[in-house]
Amino acid sequence: MKGSKQSRVDLLDKKVKALIGVVQQLLDENAYLKDLAVGTLETIKLMPDYEEAIDKLKKELAKKSSETKKTDATGKTSD
Repeated sequence: MKGSKQSRVDLLDKKVKALIGVVQQLLDENAYLKDLAVGTLETIKLMPDYEEAIDKLKKELAKKSSETKKTDATGKTSD
């Protein structure tokens, strides 16, 4: 009986260590993706016409937002 309990404890210990390894890998990958995203953003900021493109996106977002507000509760747009 004692050996059975020990083997179960060993199995659970291996599973916990495997899960810790998976979580650590996910955390490392998340950090890598964050660095990649920040680097991409900084690169895009250096491109010509960046400010113009941002202003255009803001105007489009404002237009979509105002169109959404015109929609009544039934989902139909008011014309």
